[in-house]
Amino acid sequence: MRFILLLIVSILVLTSVAFAQTPTPTPVPRNYPAPVEGDYVISNFHFRSGEVLPELKIHYRTIGTPKPDSAGVVRNAVLIGHGTGGAGTQFLSPQFGNVLFGPGQLLDATKYYIILPDGIGHGGSSKPSDGLHARFPHYTYDDMVAAQYELLTKKLGVNHLRLVMGTSMGGMHTWVWAETYPDFMDALMPLASNPVEIAGRNRVWRRMAMDAIRNDQEWLGGEYKTQPMRALTTAEDLLLLAGSAPLFWQKQAPTRDAADKFYADRFKAAVVRLDANDLLYQLDSSREYNPSPKLETIRAPLVAINSADDFINPPELGLMEREIKRVKRGRYILLPITDQTRGHGTHTLPAIWQRYLKELLEATER
Repeated sequence: MRFILLLIVSILVLTSVAFAQTPTPTPVPRNYPAPVEGDYVISNFHFRSGEVLPELKIHYRTIGTPKPDSAGVVRNAVLIGHGTGGAGTQFLSPQFGNVLFGPGQLLDATKYYIILPDGIGHGGSSKPSDGLHARFPHYTYDDMVAAQYELLTKKLGVNHLRLVMGTSMGGMHTWVWAETYPDFMDALMPLASNPVEIAGRNRVWRRMAMDAIRNDQEWLGGEYKTQPMRALTTAEDLLLLAGSAPLFWQKQAPTRDAADKFYADRFKAAVVRLDANDLLYQLDSSREYNPSPKLETIRAPLVAINSADDFINPPELGLMEREIKRVKRGRYILLPITDQTRGHGTHTLPAIWQRYLKELLEATER
């Protein structure tokens, strides 16, 4: 008995030492003021589909304070839109917020009023998984931008934007903002997007993911009790490939075993966050997006930035080179592939592209 007790004690001691030797990641403190979160409820919101939601909640975060000029026009507000499946919290990461929002940085939050909304169907805003499931209105990018406009003007008291920018879906929203409210902003920066209809491979991979959900018998028309994992597995695999970066992935996983572990780790962390109905709606919301016919109506200076290793917006299509010529004050930057780029995800690494933001802000300074 004494031997067994000594053995147990030894195991406990060794275990505690092992845990003590495991380093705990040190959180990176933010270098900007604490975000303020809130919700704005829009009554009887009318969607382009003709559907109406009695109460549409838009969740948001703000950093800083709005500063109107002598005429009452807010001159320092910056709107930043997130990508498909994301939320405004993605811009609070050290790699984004600590690079742009800190003292003396390009979007210094003591100078600017930064607004980070969650789009319809995302984050803390109203979405299918709240309870309506497949009965939730079938929103589009136009609906998402219209709700943001109402949030700004009716809740936050913002009647003008110094800058509209966004990543991926948020980049596409930037084009919609530019055409829908052409006099509302001083400058525009869409990242990782194209101002054209979602077609070709970009539409096909989205359709694959949507069909995987709709065709899974466990989806049950949206009324599932547990997530349809076969569908979500297919959808997440497609999402991982769409956001992949060949050079970076090769360096992270240079052997077969490393690649298998790399995939397993990423998949496991990502799939548990998915809801089938929310994802289906998120992907489907791009179906009517197509700024191309009205590009000539854009008035504010615009700098579009894409990365050459972007699977979703491959540069070989030449779409941006063709369309940017129709934007009166437009400029296009294609970032070359480097050790720092991350494919489509380069949009959330301002250390790589912030010099172009600096040029845009300086060129549009009043």
